Amino acid sequence: MDFKSFKEMLKRIFFVIFTGAVLACHAAPKPQPVVEGITNIKPDQQQQLVIKEVVNLIESYNYKKIQINDSISSIILDRYIKSLDQGKNYFLASDIKEFEKYRYTLDDDFKNGDLSGPFYIYNVYAKRLNDYFSYSLAQIKTKFDFNQNDTYVYDREKLPWAVSSAALNDTWKKRVKYELINLNLAGTPEAKNVETLTKRYQNLQSQTSKMNNQDVFQILMDAFTESIDPHTNYFNPTNAAAFNEDMSRSFEGIGARLQLENEVVKISEIIAGGPAFKGKQLSAGDRIIAVAQGDGEFVDVVGWRLDNTVAKIKGPKGTKVRLKVIPVGKEMSSKPVIIELVRDKIVLEETSAKKKVKTISSNGKDIKIGIITLPAFYADFKAANAGDKNYKSTTRDVRKLIDSLKNYDKVNAIVMDLRGNGGGSLVEAISLTGLFIDRGPVVQVKDLRGKIEVDEDENSGVVWDGPLGVMVDRLSASASEIFAGAIQDYGRGIIMGSQTYGKGTVQSSIDLNKLVNPSMLQRVAGLISKDKTVGTSPSGTNPADVNLGQINLTMAKFYRVAGSSTQHKGVTPDVVFPSIYPMDKIGEDTEPSALPWDVIPSSNFKAVANLTAVKAQLTKNSEQRIANSLDFKYLKQDMADLKKRDTEVSVTLNEAKLKAERDAQEAKALARQNELRALRGLPAIKKGDKVTKKDAFDFIEDESLKVMGDFMQQSGNYVMNLGAMPKNN
Repeated sequence: MDFKSFKEMLKRIFFVIFTGAVLACHAAPKPQPVVEGITNIKPDQQQQLVIKEVVNLIESYNYKKIQINDSISSIILDRYIKSLDQGKNYFLASDIKEFEKYRYTLDDDFKNGDLSGPFYIYNVYAKRLNDYFSYSLAQIKTKFDFNQNDTYVYDREKLPWAVSSAALNDTWKKRVKYELINLNLAGTPEAKNVETLTKRYQNLQSQTSKMNNQDVFQILMDAFTESIDPHTNYFNPTNAAAFNEDMSRSFEGIGARLQLENEVVKISEIIAGGPAFKGKQLSAGDRIIAVAQGDGEFVDVVGWRLDNTVAKIKGPKGTKVRLKVIPVGKEMSSKPVIIELVRDKIVLEETSAKKKVKTISSNGKDIKIGIITLPAFYADFKAANAGDKNYKSTTRDVRKLIDSLKNYDKVNAIVMDLRGNGGGSLVEAISLTGLFIDRGPVVQVKDLRGKIEVDEDENSGVVWDGPLGVMVDRLSASASEIFAGAIQDYGRGIIMGSQTYGKGTVQSSIDLNKLVNPSMLQRVAGLISKDKTVGTSPSGTNPADVNLGQINLTMAKFYRVAGSSTQHKGVTPDVVFPSIYPMDKIGEDTEPSALPWDVIPSSNFKAVANLTAVKAQLTKNSEQRIANSLDFKYLKQDMADLKKRDTEVSVTLNEAKLKAERDAQEAKALARQNELRALRGLPAIKKGDKVTKKDAFDFIEDESLKVMGDFMQQSGNYVMNLGAMPKNN
């Protein structure tokens, strides 16, 4: 049975388990303790169902084959508390002591659909948060002495929990003082700073009051799934939609990015090509105060949560939405403008693959290098399944860019820039590799039964047969590591940068709604409509209103064609540069619940070249340049400074001292910047001058291109067999 068939089998099993569990979801949870002084948030029937089924799925089908027991319960509790209060600024020692009663019961509670404990913990947190915000608002008008030599401990993570509210009040008072000092150092009048900080805390308090049970459930589920492994994740309906939009690089709506400012939704950006862009009636800075569907009544959205307003504005392609807008520059009391738009499909081109061409000189010879920047491995599976021949995908986009680089730009080499690329579609990683190698294995996948499947590029020929480089860094993960690992194992190109993230697991996205038959959804909808808890999910008796969310379940592990897992260890570049990210803070090997590294037998693949000798010389040349590079020298200094700052937990509240420290840091940064600008023939800048994008210099990219120049100079040292080039199609 192949991997696809195996997943179909699991889907059928999921259906049986899920449907059966719905019938047994009526057991009443324990009464949830009430926290006085706030509106308590409670879970709904839908969430009680989801938690039970996620436990079932994890215990039955997660790659780790793990059981949810007392040990896992303890880890979940610690993670949950930490996610709410990592800096120990809200909970008291007495709270933590009380929460201990849940340490070894969450496993049983989750299996019974009982969420009363975690929701009670959140309500205690919300009460503490509200109290400290109120206290801080009262302190803002205090006449502080900014000449004292006191300090603010901003990182209390390693300190004991505070024993009293009075102790934390002192911390919050010092936080207010620190924020006022920062505003003072910005040069604004003291009265204005008091007003600014007052609005800031009022806004924080308002946003906290808008938290609902979906938000709390998401925080809890993150703590739960991360206790199992770092990449098994549950997404509530809103987050699931965002995840799938990011994967497809498209959504349906008006084509505007929104943000919340002082309780009002503001347009931060108009997306090129969308209805808002084409209509030319909306501008960045415009504020939306009401929304109407088609010719329906307007609904006032001032004071709403941002995600709720976005949900009102988004909608299916071809439908009409009307907006009441206060144009940028106008007072909120101004008469609103009514704008009518027809929603359309928006393709996010700015987050898709892009190309540029750089010319370098190597041994007196000019070399044109095409750079393809790839932010993720994306694919619009919905459009593809619907038969759209122009559906959005990584491989389709990159193929077009290669054709342009090859036939129009006439480049001599291509570099794939995968820095910061966290992965995405496994299918796209395989097909993208196929643009550079002839048919053959690309990745091996071992499922939870231990069965190994070899996934291959089945298309003969290549799209680019010239010199190839791949840039990676610590944030290159998953599909990026599959692609880079295959290129490296085949000897098809040179990998440059720092060790990658080390995410070598495969997740299957499971839409929980699709595992329940309509009659069961009808029953759940009926239960939810009777559940009048605060911030509950959409109510009603229509099963279409019920959205159970999505789980990305770790069900397999992938391996390179040579047999090595990328899990934990990632891909080590052929030519290694110093990392701009702290290796001990970022990466799979920093995750306590991560799966281990291992090896399976090599697949039957044939390398196209042996680059061993070439790599040694490339590394030697690069190390010599890096040793003499001012950019890399400063990078190393920055990383050392970062490591030092990581040990600091407090800051002075003496304004003069803080200003002197800031001024010294700014002077150092300015002197360094001007030294680098002089090196590149750019004029010096003064304090406060803005640096334009055209002055930006990517020294990692620059060194990578120099490595490619060296690579091409040594191209006579190896023979590459890529197979026949394909005909144009």
